[in-house]
Amino acid sequence: MIDLIDWATAFGVVCFGLGLACAAWRLLRGPTLTDRVLALDTMYINGMLTVLALGLRLGTDLYFDIALLMSVLGFASSAAMAKFLLRGEVIEP
Repeated sequence: MIDLIDWATAFGVVCFGLGLACAAWRLLRGPTLTDRVLALDTMYINGMLTVLALGLRLGTDLYFDIALLMSVLGFASSAAMAKFLLRGEVIEP
């Protein structure tokens, strides 16, 4: 059973790494600003999932705390970027 979990988490890390590479390509190549923002969203989600898979593989709780922090910061930055794209400023006077 342990071998199956190790194999599955290694496969997950590779797949999430490929997802990160595709999102980085879209970030660099995206024709519009919204494409780039969506690529950043995808990158932070894939990064968070990679950290979770590594936490399962290594069996330490620290990775789960890091993934929680990544998700909170990623959500806040996505909301701020969406507001900036909508209105042109993040903090309103």
